[in-house]
Amino acid sequence: MDATATSGFLRFFRDVSDPRTGNFITHKLHDLIVIAILAVICGADGWTRIAFWGRCKAKWLSTFLDLPGGIPSHDTFSRVFALLDPDVFERCFLNWMAAVVELSAGRLVSIDGKAIRRSFEHGWDKSGMTHLVSAFVSQAENRVVFSQLAVEDKSNEIVAIPKLLDLLDLKGAVVTIDAIGCQREVAARIVAGGGDYVLPVKDNQPNLLNKTQPLMNDLVLDHAKGIEATRVGYFEQSESGHGRLETRRVWVSDEVQWLGKDVLALWPGLSSIALIERTRQDLGDYSGKVSVERQIYISSLKGIDARAVAGAVRGHWSVENNLHWQLDVSFDEDQNRTRKGHGAENYSRLCRIALNLLKRDTSIKAGIKTKRLNAGWDHNYLLRLISQ
Repeated sequence: MDATATSGFLRFFRDVSDPRTGNFITHKLHDLIVIAILAVICGADGWTRIAFWGRCKAKWLSTFLDLPGGIPSHDTFSRVFALLDPDVFERCFLNWMAAVVELSAGRLVSIDGKAIRRSFEHGWDKSGMTHLVSAFVSQAENRVVFSQLAVEDKSNEIVAIPKLLDLLDLKGAVVTIDAIGCQREVAARIVAGGGDYVLPVKDNQPNLLNKTQPLMNDLVLDHAKGIEATRVGYFEQSESGHGRLETRRVWVSDEVQWLGKDVLALWPGLSSIALIERTRQDLGDYSGKVSVERQIYISSLKGIDARAVAGAVRGHWSVENNLHWQLDVSFDEDQNRTRKGHGAENYSRLCRIALNLLKRDTSIKAGIKTKRLNAGWDHNYLLRLISQ
């Protein structure tokens, strides 16, 4: 049992440095980390339930863990994970993901921020709420969390994104970020790392928006009139569901010289501009209400492949709509009240470790919640998860 349990991903967390000092350390750090990860996989939410799960599984855990002091209390879990250096924990997480995720050319790396909404000390002061910036990497049909950093508040995501990019192998990747990441330094880091970017342009870059918006509007108008004087790529896709019909139209031009040398000098690698139009029509009532949204994007992708741009943007939306939703619904992350020290950030990383393991498993066809239940009921299945 010991060889099986430690031959998988757990070996990457064996060398985490213990933040505790003194001669009276009862519980081994590795035991604490393993129990916490396994408990979260099986559905435990918070330190109290993690400790309770450990006590229920004490006999089984003792077959592959040392447990010199038995199962730690919830106070011990809370205290140790509040002290645990999140950067050290992140490096172990990153080493694991680098070993299991094939970083092939053309992959999509989506970077997005998320707040853990109840990770504040007092209801009247939410300034201590934990914000996390995560990088998600495509793996076959799934997306897995590849890396993450914590920031003090949403405005500090601008500082965290370049640091997160430095942790990643970007060669051949297409990087997408929401509007807060549309920064010259971010574009420079991505290009220097050998990747390409697709970034939305909004009011935080007024000069760039004022340059790109009229140009793309004119190109779209020319395309609608059938004027072929200007190179423009076009892609259209429609989907229906949830009582509405959504049509996405994408126009891409690589004639960026019209932006001017001053703009091109400021934005490394800028090679194309895209306009994406989303039209939504409600089908559930007689009104047939229609809404139209347009968004400008800049990209270092060369050429006018509108389908490729559409795929990158669509992939980024799936991070916000699917992965964050899974963390909130399947792991109840937004309701977690962990807030002491580094506890909220490290607990969030436990959830992402569990989510990655569950998403990578293809032995059963079931949702994340069902897989968590199965892991709690079936030791063989749980062992298969941690032996990946």
